[in-house]
Amino acid sequence: MALPADLATRSALSRVCTQCSVSLRRQTRLPNGFVQASQRRQQQQQQQQQQQQQQRSVHSKSSPPRRLANSALSLPRSAETKRHSSALASIFGPTPVQVDTKAESARRVLRADDLFHSFTDSPIPEIRQRAAFMRQHASCKHHDHQPTGSAPPAKVNFECPDCGIPVSCSKEHWADDYEKHLEICDTLRQINEDDHDLRSGRFFPEFEYAGPQMEEALINMTNWDTFLYTRSFNAINDDRSMRQATRLLTYPITIGSVLHELSPYNIKPGGRLTTEGLKSFSALRYTMHPPKTGGGGDIKGLRVEAPPVRLFVLGARAESSLPRDVWVQLAHIFPNSRIHIILIGPEAMTNRDNEFPLPPRTPTNPFGAIVEDRVWPTMKISTIVDYYHTIHKTGYFYPYDPYFDCFVLFHPGLGHPASSHEWEETLPMLLETKAPIIATGYTKEDLDRDVEWVHKKAAGEFDVLLEPGENRFRSLRWDLNDMDPQDISAGNWGVWSFRGKRYEATHKGTE
Repeated sequence: MALPADLATRSALSRVCTQCSVSLRRQTRLPNGFVQASQRRQQQQQQQQQQQQQQRSVHSKSSPPRRLANSALSLPRSAETKRHSSALASIFGPTPVQVDTKAESARRVLRADDLFHSFTDSPIPEIRQRAAFMRQHASCKHHDHQPTGSAPPAKVNFECPDCGIPVSCSKEHWADDYEKHLEICDTLRQINEDDHDLRSGRFFPEFEYAGPQMEEALINMTNWDTFLYTRSFNAINDDRSMRQATRLLTYPITIGSVLHELSPYNIKPGGRLTTEGLKSFSALRYTMHPPKTGGGGDIKGLRVEAPPVRLFVLGARAESSLPRDVWVQLAHIFPNSRIHIILIGPEAMTNRDNEFPLPPRTPTNPFGAIVEDRVWPTMKISTIVDYYHTIHKTGYFYPYDPYFDCFVLFHPGLGHPASSHEWEETLPMLLETKAPIIATGYTKEDLDRDVEWVHKKAAGEFDVLLEPGENRFRSLRWDLNDMDPQDISAGNWGVWSFRGKRYEATHKGTE
């Protein structure tokens, strides 16, 4: 005789661990706290209960054979668990409890203790292709191949046996530079294992993000650990899982750490925030942390709302293809304000081939923007495939307000020889808006090069809001430059901020 649905649910929940039951409760509840069950499922549940009551009345009149009466007790434990799982699925839909271990093991390509492989002989086809690209384009850095050396340039063709990445043209040159290679060999091996881990086929619990923040719970932005804990993320106890999680979260949390009222950057000694930065960010924080107005859902509770805060992400590349659940974390950090993220750049549609073709350019949509207005009730994301200076000249986003606008440049390469010319026309326009500009860099050298370029091109025309330095919410995972295996970097390693200088009007006293 089958168990009632409610008894099956309680029985199944008692057999799962605490973490799974917590995640199950989260998935079965909507943001307002009500159980996520449709009317159709409720009707099915009532019909099942009526059928079970009819069966009980029949069984009470005539006792069934002994083998049928004890069929539930004679089931093996695996079958009993499977039956409870099916009962859960009929009520709540698919849950993490129903993970098929056999199917998961079939999908799994690499085990946790078998992640290190040579790039060339990797079981992952994408990594083998990456190794072939490196052998074809990356050059050996041995001194013999330098302009003053005795040998012509050569491509990397020898893989270090310790890190599994092509780093030299031959074993002899690898041995000559072994002492220098040891400085990054462990990091390269870590990159190797992390890349294989991403394609291992395992389940990634670190990519299950926290929901809306409770108003009574404050967010601690001291570092990654305190942030994830106070945001009620699932515990991440593995360093590799932590690296994978922060590789994506670094983009929205870097913005949030600068603009939040509980930002770790302050005007205290070593806090890196300047006096001008306190003025600029206080204006934005006032908008992103609005005071209570006593508004409600009825007519009497209607209140005038401020316009959304516009975050212009210029030169957008990889950040434009982030899962939208990652960007929604920014809305959870600022639950009482509306946010409009505008991704602008010629590469803003990278890795978004399924969204092509782009919308046509019309009078109402002159730049063919892709608008995602259902990301979150308080968040909207727009994507424009064009240069910002082209849009700025038309006045499309005019006027700009320091209380509602902020520019973000993720790894812009302002001072890089290959990209600096693309920013020469844009920089004066950004300074003209008088809005804060947040910029990041891959490494300390990359960040210092950008700062030096801005000082050179706009000397005396800008104020530093946040002094350059390491980002507290940088990616903990290191990345490899395929064109130069000796070049390693971390996403958003450093951060700084500046804006156009404001000139205060002064009145000459009458004599």
